Amino acid sequence: MNRLHVDLDESLIKSNRAVSIAVDASGVKVHNGGDWIRQVWKAKKGYLKIHLAVNIKTGQVVSMDVSFEKVGDGKRLKRLIKRAKENKIRVKRILGDGSYDSKANFNFLTQEGIKPVIKVRKGSLAKSRGSQARKLAVIEQKIFKPKAWSRIHRFGYRWRVEGAFSVIRRVFGEYVNAKFVNMAKEMAMKTSIYNGFIKAMV
Repeated sequence: MNRLHVDLDESLIKSNRAVSIAVDASGVKVHNGGDWIRQVWKAKKGYLKIHLAVNIKTGQVVSMDVSFEKVGDGKRLKRLIKRAKENKIRVKRILGDGSYDSKANFNFLTQEGIKPVIKVRKGSLAKSRGSQARKLAVIEQKIFKPKAWSRIHRFGYRWRVEGAFSVIRRVFGEYVNAKFVNMAKEMAMKTSIYNGFIKAMV
């Protein structure tokens, strides 16, 4: 594992058109051993956080990142977009929940020419204060009821990224076993195989 260089296979996920992606993050347990030690010493079981960007049309993962558990979901958005570009994916729209709601993310997506479809936090005020794009999103989500807003922007397609997490867990298990650097490679390998499964089914 130390000597492997693992990336998502571009040939499996390439698209001739700009795509819409859904982003999310989820925890993966670090290992399955030593439960009795944690029970005796009341130690917290650690986990990794896996960040995925999924093409909502195909269900394939177009970019991924691995971080420690305390890293916020929204902090990895720029990296996911950058890696999608490295994988020859042109992103036109992004679907994200409230954890991606920040002025920095709205501004970044606008600069990149990507439409942000991000659910803003409850109680958000319609003041730009450094992000016109976020202000417009707040106003729009105040005008429309949640179901109407979701239908207009097809926000329900976020299930694609949740589905990807579910399949990867069910097929490969909920644990990784190596040290951090190799854990990232392990997850990249599992994700690449998942993309191969999806490609074979299309």
